[in-house]
Amino acid sequence: MKIALLFPGQGAQYIGMGKKWFDSYAVAAKTFKECDSVLGLPLSRLCFEGDEKELMQTENAQPAILAASIAAYRIYREEGGPQPHYLAGHSLGEFTSLVVSGAISFADAVQLVRVRGQLMSEASIGIAGAMSAVSGTDKELVEHVCRACSDETAQVAVSNYNSKSQWVISGHESAVSRAEEQLQASGARTLRLTVSAPFHSPLMEEASLKFKAALDKVDFNPLTIPVVSNVHARPYLNKESIPAFLSRQIIEPVRWSETMQFLASKGMETAVELGPRKVLKNLFKDFPSIRTFSFDSEEDLQEWKALNVSKYQSAEDTTRKLISRCLAIAVCTRNRNWDHEAYEKGVLEPYRRIKEMEAQLTKEGKPAGADKVQEAIDMLRSVFETKLTPADEQKERFEQLLQETQISRVYPQFHVLANPELCNISTHD
Repeated sequence: MKIALLFPGQGAQYIGMGKKWFDSYAVAAKTFKECDSVLGLPLSRLCFEGDEKELMQTENAQPAILAASIAAYRIYREEGGPQPHYLAGHSLGEFTSLVVSGAISFADAVQLVRVRGQLMSEASIGIAGAMSAVSGTDKELVEHVCRACSDETAQVAVSNYNSKSQWVISGHESAVSRAEEQLQASGARTLRLTVSAPFHSPLMEEASLKFKAALDKVDFNPLTIPVVSNVHARPYLNKESIPAFLSRQIIEPVRWSETMQFLASKGMETAVELGPRKVLKNLFKDFPSIRTFSFDSEEDLQEWKALNVSKYQSAEDTTRKLISRCLAIAVCTRNRNWDHEAYEKGVLEPYRRIKEMEAQLTKEGKPAGADKVQEAIDMLRSVFETKLTPADEQKERFEQLLQETQISRVYPQFHVLANPELCNISTHD
């Protein structure tokens, strides 16, 4: 099953969000408390029982949604959710994706989005800005009207390509009003949004520049799971590109419709929205081939759990089979090394360790996590190296193991086993 995880952006917040997760899961409570500690303020209380106007403030809404989304992700993994093939977040949600991918720590992300929100609010001071949702027309007309309603004194542009039938325009209030009038005259529907700034428009240039300076001070890590960027609806190529894309994101449109098209083109079968509300699930109605669940919907959550039980059982069979086959291959591989000390350290010790791990997993009745699978593969590699197994034979054995177990269906990162650089992984919250 090919799966993508989705993370919502600003606008998804509401009083009470994440409270049911906080009360039911220790890992969620820990997440909210960590956010409070990093910021030095009781943001969780604001989420659960605060003032709606205060929560809507950009500098509060962004870290609050990030915390709720990471809490949902950690619950997803605790409930046995499989490793995703892709991650995608709508605007702010892109930061959540980068945390999940391991590119940035949760603490650093919380601080960054707080700064991001403050900078975006400050940049709007003195600017009469507005945003409006548009539907009931086509993309070309929306773009044409925005160009026609912009001049040297006031600009409006498309800020969100949300779906095949929904867009958001952003800019100076006067230009947005003119665009609304023309769009309505053409039969389109418009809805003025309650926001504090004209997000994702050139009017945020000052915020973009200052945020780039903040991003340049952060140490980013390599991404362990592909993250689709809002700027060009394609995955990041490397960690070095993160600051540039995150700063550009503030002034460029969110290409969510193209992001959904990209995920569909990659054969995603399931998408799980992790965070408050189910905005992204609703946008995926354009792609019926992708079954989408929202963790904030109790009905969706129960349906996903029921579906995941069968997948979970399949994962148990697959990982158990891989560990068993690794042990069998280790035993039957010919030995060409008669150094007894090396044999004890490189063959017998790792073999016993994996044998004990197999017994424990069988007793618990759970599938092995990616880290345990990695240990079994590392054991087999150690056996090959110690027994002086020829490289061609090692490659053939690993390819056979991959084909027999189909482990990449459970953990996509193990699509190659023979190459240590491609096989070794890191796990992140």
